[in-house]
Amino acid sequence: MREKLEQIKNEALDQLSNIESLAVLDEVRVKYLGKKGELTAVLRGMKDLSKEERPVIGQMANEVRVKIESMLEEAKESLGSALREKQLKEEVIDVTMPAKKKVLGHRHPMNVVLDEIQNIFLGMGYTIVEGPEVEQSYYNFEALNVPENHPAKDEQDTFYLGGDYLLRTQTSPVQVRTMEKSKPPIRVLAPGRVFRSDEVDATHSPVFHQIEGLVVDKNITMSDLKGALAVFAKELYGENAKVKFRPHHFPFTEPSAEMDVSCVYCEGEGCRICKNTGWIEILGCGMVHPRVLEMCGIDPNEYSGFAFGMGLERITMLKYGINDLRLFFENDMRFLDQF
Repeated sequence: MREKLEQIKNEALDQLSNIESLAVLDEVRVKYLGKKGELTAVLRGMKDLSKEERPVIGQMANEVRVKIESMLEEAKESLGSALREKQLKEEVIDVTMPAKKKVLGHRHPMNVVLDEIQNIFLGMGYTIVEGPEVEQSYYNFEALNVPENHPAKDEQDTFYLGGDYLLRTQTSPVQVRTMEKSKPPIRVLAPGRVFRSDEVDATHSPVFHQIEGLVVDKNITMSDLKGALAVFAKELYGENAKVKFRPHHFPFTEPSAEMDVSCVYCEGEGCRICKNTGWIEILGCGMVHPRVLEMCGIDPNEYSGFAFGMGLERITMLKYGINDLRLFFENDMRFLDQF
């Protein structure tokens, strides 16, 4: 059985050294590691071994399995790099052809960053919540302390669908709906697509994505907000990331602030990206306004909370050095295959 395991490892190594397609790669995986694969057959035959031999053969089989998995990953990366280089050399794109199916398993950069941000907050005890994109005006404005005809609405002009319905301008309505349905303690993260009637340019779009967070509990203070966001910045940008908070105004939080992070390109020294300030604004935040808590049926004398919100496109652009938001929506494989 030892000889058989050695033979399996050597044969897999020979085949993986000349892989030319992902389809063949999958065939090799199934041949050796599948439910009816050769390594599985060896493991099933261990029942005929003595008690002394089983641990030794089992350990050897596990080492072979790990070795084959490692070789499969190396072959996949090597093959993927070769295919990416070939695609990037293609200069002509026939827009009349159907979209190509992604073969390499790459993901949109915004999905990569969204998962990273969600995992950070999931690790801090948050729950992911979602809500409708077609929203009632009450949840989008009035419940967030923005009365009808308030000037703050001008900054969030959106698409109205008739009656009391519109396309939401932020994911804050999800927070309101959560507070209406749930009793504190509340700790949620609300990502999603939002809409505003902006002109399309390198940094603006009528459709974009936000990630908002909300914490409501007893004795929540501004220190809790600053501590949570400092941890988030270090997890996203590295241990050397620093944050600072600047006073601002949002109708639904009081006090309110905008948070800057030390420039990820010059590490705070000053460069073109941060306009030589050493800082880059990444999100807005503040303590939940007592009136918002009250309208959601939560006693502001007993509970307090904080909220924050960031643009997913902006975070992704900063992380990867992308200078034009429109690249996210153009479906150019030469751009998307880099991630």
